Parts: sequence; C-alpha cells; structure tokens
Amino acid sequence: MIMTEPLPATGQPAVLTIAGTDSSGGAGIQADLKTFTAHGCYGASVVTALTAQNTTGVQGVHPIPPDFIQQQIRSVVEDVDIRGIKTGMLFDTDVIHAIVESLSAHYRTSIPSLVVDPVCVSTSGHTLLQPDAIDSMVKELFPLATLITPNKSEAELILSLNETATPIHGLSDMLSAVKKLLECGPQAVLLKGGHVTTTLNDVESVAAINADVKIVRGGLLDENMEILQVAEQDLSQLPLVVDVLYDGTSTTLFVRPRIDSTSTHGTGCTLSAAIVCELVRGHDLVEAVRLATQYTHLGIETAEKIGSGHGPLNHLHPITERLIPRPTTSVPHPFIRTLIQSNATIWKAYVQHDFVVQLAKGTLDRACFLHFIRQDYLYLKYYARVYGLLIAKSTTFSAIEDATKIIMNVIQEVVNHKAFCAQWGISEQELEATPESPATTAYGAYMMDTGLRGDASALLMAIAACLLGYGEVGLWLKKEAAKPDTWVVLEGNPYVKWIESYAGEDYQNAVKTGVALLENMAVQDPPTPARFAEWCNIWGRCTALEKGFWDMAMNLL
Repeated sequence: MIMTEPLPATGQPAVLTIAGTDSSGGAGIQADLKTFTAHGCYGASVVTALTAQNTTGVQGVHPIPPDFIQQQIRSVVEDVDIRGIKTGMLFDTDVIHAIVESLSAHYRTSIPSLVVDPVCVSTSGHTLLQPDAIDSMVKELFPLATLITPNKSEAELILSLNETATPIHGLSDMLSAVKKLLECGPQAVLLKGGHVTTTLNDVESVAAINADVKIVRGGLLDENMEILQVAEQDLSQLPLVVDVLYDGTSTTLFVRPRIDSTSTHGTGCTLSAAIVCELVRGHDLVEAVRLATQYTHLGIETAEKIGSGHGPLNHLHPITERLIPRPTTSVPHPFIRTLIQSNATIWKAYVQHDFVVQLAKGTLDRACFLHFIRQDYLYLKYYARVYGLLIAKSTTFSAIEDATKIIMNVIQEVVNHKAFCAQWGISEQELEATPESPATTAYGAYMMDTGLRGDASALLMAIAACLLGYGEVGLWLKKEAAKPDTWVVLEGNPYVKWIESYAGEDYQNAVKTGVALLENMAVQDPPTPARFAEWCNIWGRCTALEKGFWDMAMNLL
C-alpha cells in the first residue's frame, strides 16, 4: 500500500516514510501523516510505504511480504523526487534486507537524509522488532543513516549486541552511550531522554566538566530573563527531559521541562518524522532537532487525553498560524521571550550597560549619575503622559486600571528621584530648570509620536522597554549581589537606594502588571506578520534608545 501527498506546483520537497501502521492513529503511518499536516509550513509532502499492519493492537502485527515492500519503494523513488527518508517499525530481518537493497539500488552514490528510528521497544514496554532483526538493522541500515534516534531501552538493547552491558541511568551515561552508538555506523546519534530522570543541576554539572557540550534550552529561561523567573516556576530542582545529539565532533543537549502526561503514544515516530521534515527544509542537524523537539514537546503539552492508556499527541497544534505561541504551563510568557530573543544583543547591552555595572560597584562618577537622574526626571514626564495616552486608547476598565497603576508607580519613582537629588543638594527647582538632553528629547518624542499615531498595542510596545528593562536590571543586580564573592557592592554604595528601588516589591509588581498586559494582548489580539514586525521594530527602537540614554549619562551629553 502506498499513501502519498501530491507535490504542488511550487516544487514542495517530498519525504519518504517507511514504517508500519497503528490503528490507534498515535504512531506509525498515521502519526507521520499527521506530522506532515502539522508541518505544512515546513514544505514536505509525505510518501509512505507500509512494512507491517497493526489491526488488533500492539501485539497484532502482520508483516507485508518483502518483495511487495521493494515494489512500493521502487515505485515511489522512481516517480517522486525524494529529499529525505525516515524509517520506523521494520518488523523483521527480511523487511530490513528489502529496504536496504531497494535504497542502495536506486541511490547508488548518495542516499537522501535518512533518519532511522530503531523501533525495538515501545514506551509501554512492548517488543516491536524480532530479535534477529536488531543485528541486521545495526549492520545494514545504520551505516546508511544520517541520524538514528533510539530511546533509553533501545540504546541499551543495541549496545548489548557486543556483549557489553551499558546501563543508562543518568545524563553522564547518555553522553557515554551516544559515543558507543556512533561506532555502529550512523553519521549522528540522538539519544532520547524521555525515560531518564534529569535536573538542571545535572545538566550544569555535566556542562561544567565537558566544555565542548552545547546546551539548547527549550522552554527554559535564558540569560537576561530575571523578570520572568520571578513569575515562573523554579526549574532548578524539577525533572527535565534531555535529548543528547552527538555527531562525532560535537555534543548538543536539548533541555526542556518534563511534562506529566499520558499523551505520549507515538512520540518517537513524531520526533523522527519532524526531524526529517526539517532537514529537507535545509536546516542543519542541530537546528532540525531543536525545531522537531519543540514541535513534539508542544504536541504532548497541548494534547487532549484520549482513551484510558497512553493516547496520541496533538499533531495539529501549529495548524492555526500564530507568530506568538499561546502561553503554556512550561512557557507562560512566550511574547516577552520572543521580544527579548528577537533583539538579544541590544537588550543585553542595555540591561547590562557599563553605567549599571559601575553603579552596582559604587564606582560610577557622581556627575554621570546626577546627569542621568536629572534627565530621567524629565523623561518620566514623557513616560507618564504616554500612559495617559494609553488610558485614552483603552476600552476596558481593567486596562484603564492597569495603566493608572503604572502612572502611580511613575509618581513614586519621581519622589525617589527628588530624594536622590536632594542628597546631593539639587533642588526640585533645579531639576525643573535642567535643559533636556537630545537623547531625552529623542526618546520622549518617539514614544509620544508612536502613541499619537498608533493603536494601544503600538503604544504598549513603546513603553515596554523602559518598564521591563529597569525591572531586569534591578533583579539582575539583586541576584549578583547574593552570590559569594560578588562584584556588586551594597554596603557604603551611594547608589544602593537606586538598586533597591528597582529590585523592590513595588516596582517588580509594576513589571508583573506590564508583563501580564503584554501577554494578554498577544493572546487576545494575535498580530498579523506586518503588525508583529511593527511591534518588534518599536521594541527594538526603544531598547536602543534606552541604551542611548545611559550612553548619554556616561558621556555627560
């Protein structure tokens, strides 16, 4: 039996899946076809050749004759420009021989990207491959593979063929196992960690003694995201899933939160199918695995429970195009993450500016700080007025209330500014008489202009960089100050009240309000591509203007 998706006129690449079927629709061909449907934007049609049919449950597998399998494969590869291949359940030695012979006969010089999911043992513990076939798969199919994707049980079973027991209990064992698995002949190995309990401390310990290990944090907070750490669950001691990719040169750990779910039937089929789809799109192996693990993770996390046992993933979760993912338990603030990551370099230059570093050390030149305070006092007038515009553009009392709270926080911030200046003999009258720096005027005018010509969403983006950035600075300095042998000096620091005000509860509550407001906006009013680009542009512009504000203070401009 051959199942195909026709190639569109645009030349959409095709992927060949060679596997069995699953009547539950959770694994095998059904999962692969669903993966294609969910990966419609990936640009890969799916062509499927059956190797076995499951009509009576997991134990009721009936093999298809090898000569018929060869006929199926030959008819497909001769007619369709196959860009990638994925294998799943192959049942027995005869099936494996038929597949290897067919692929080798047609692709005499170079086989397309081949992802081999060595389906030996299911998540529920059932044996899915005849014992004599394991050796055939390792010796004949693995050397053709771009990537193999065993789970813990499959890796242990494969490695036991050389009569060397290799139990996998933790992350260190996984790093050793991938190197041994690579000796079986594939170009790379992805050892899946769904059956291995791991914590962030384990990951950091392994990374500390393996300097060449790269960590890809899927769903975990990255650097310069302290403002989200306050509102999200601390993952340092919670169980994680870590998949280990090794290509003979480099090792990459794909780290993500473990999900307490029974919707995991067909996870391996889904992951391997997603990887090959990403490879034919032109991504390198690391990026293909990153995108595929992210897709599979969301498939589990967003799945509705079906049946009393292990149900299928939600393969259709990306069908509705959303530039900003919906919040989930593991990623409750996807919009803020997207903004920070889209502008990570300038964001870091802003929140970890040398002005901030010198201020935290207590070495910042007094004249620079006073110049900053004077200009910030003038800037806050713009800032409060912009929130006034936001109130005028708001359509609900809750939105009006949120904006009002921020204005009240600004009023309190102004009181702090007056107090700072009074300590150094600068009166309120002198503050009011201070000429505006060009940097202050540029920033304030840009926000006001954005507020006047844009809608409420554009206005929110214009004020977000200031609100969130100062919150990030406050929490970063607070965290650094708590470390042993810290570089942050609080005792005797003339600027300690400034640090405490932005790390303090009042300001951080204002940040939480702002974060919630932005995330709710992204959910309730998902942007078009053009609107999303506008949001990112405003955010990036204001982040750069914030950095420029501190540049101005350092240079007394």
